[in-house]
Amino acid sequence: MKKNLLIFSLSIFACVTSFAQDSTEVSKVDEYNKWSIELNAGQSKGIKPYTTGYFASDRNKVLGSITLNHYELGVRYMFSPTFGLKLDGAYDKLENLSNESNDFELQQIRIGLQGVINAARLFDIQEKLGRFGMLFHGGIQVAQMTPKFGPLDGRNEWNGGIMVGFTPEFRITKNLALTADFTLISNVRQHFNWDGAEYSDDNNNLAGSMYTTSLGLSYSFGSHKIHGDFATITTKQQEALNALEKRVGEIENDMSDSDQDGVPDYLDAEPNSIAGVAVDTKGRMVDINQNGVPDELEKYLNNTYVTNQTYNNDAKSTEMMKKFINDGYVATYFDFNKKQPTNVSTEGIDFIRTYLLNNPEASVDIIGFADEIGNTPYNNKLANDRATNVKEILMKAGIAPERLNVISQGEDTSVDKDSAGARKLVRRVTFKVK
Repeated sequence: MKKNLLIFSLSIFACVTSFAQDSTEVSKVDEYNKWSIELNAGQSKGIKPYTTGYFASDRNKVLGSITLNHYELGVRYMFSPTFGLKLDGAYDKLENLSNESNDFELQQIRIGLQGVINAARLFDIQEKLGRFGMLFHGGIQVAQMTPKFGPLDGRNEWNGGIMVGFTPEFRITKNLALTADFTLISNVRQHFNWDGAEYSDDNNNLAGSMYTTSLGLSYSFGSHKIHGDFATITTKQQEALNALEKRVGEIENDMSDSDQDGVPDYLDAEPNSIAGVAVDTKGRMVDINQNGVPDELEKYLNNTYVTNQTYNNDAKSTEMMKKFINDGYVATYFDFNKKQPTNVSTEGIDFIRTYLLNNPEASVDIIGFADEIGNTPYNNKLANDRATNVKEILMKAGIAPERLNVISQGEDTSVDKDSAGARKLVRRVTFKVK
């Protein structure tokens, strides 16, 4: 038993030394509170040895006899999120708790130095545990034993050995955690029995052992707002993985094709092209005659409603063009936070100009939109400025200002604000013929 405890304790120290020297484990992006102070109180019981006629507890009671006789104060420093060192001191008062035992009283004052392992991080289960945590600890200790009753009253002995234990935690506030601790102590050197009634010869080492159970509080202090044992830590490897995942997400977003024209959004200069209409390599609907109507759509309208000779004068064609405009198929687009239309989207303005010139009695509402990035008052003004600039372009192109009415619709909330491709579709100006 003692050999196993020694091996476990030395293993913890070896881990602490190794990982404390490895400063690459923690990313500089995420820091944590390294210091904590711990206060515990509970019960300690000597397991062996006892003098004949002396007992550790009352055998007739459930769980023996429970008493408050152990007090502990410690300070801990974590060299890394997983490994640290703890220096603690404890006071124990062992005395008769059974009617079957002779009276005794023994005082022990102990100092310990232990390695600490944050098991939740070691086994990568911190996220699953949430507010719960678990620490393993082990190391060396020295203690002064002093009987306070009987013939050896007042005689002291310094003994020492190893100690191991585990500490479940529950975080109750940001920097304060409730702890429960169980620690087993095995002395390499001990000559007093735990009752203090006998002292063995110097050449007869008793190899005593005891355990403590306690409840307490752990307070973590530092510049950060969360207890160091529960802080979310990102290693450099995890940071690189997160960056890779973000990049893959961006690539997937860039490769999306909102208007299904075969051109990815990040290459698409006209991301709202009409389904089925031929586009060039930049996603722009083909308009060879530059009249503002895509060639395939123009051909369809001509074949369906009018001939080339009557296109501009046919009432049915005019009504079709009005519906085409009012349904939002004619628009001009804007780059992020810009008031001037993109070069490739001025064809929509030219289409409206052509319609107004061919229909001098018509007027048009110029309706401006913005995406949701930024505050609402700013976006309302940006949408108005976009519509105003389109009006000025039409005025300079020969359209009377009284035929042009500016309307700001502000933010268009109909698309996912986190999608760059979707936001392109709502940074626009549309038209409504009256």
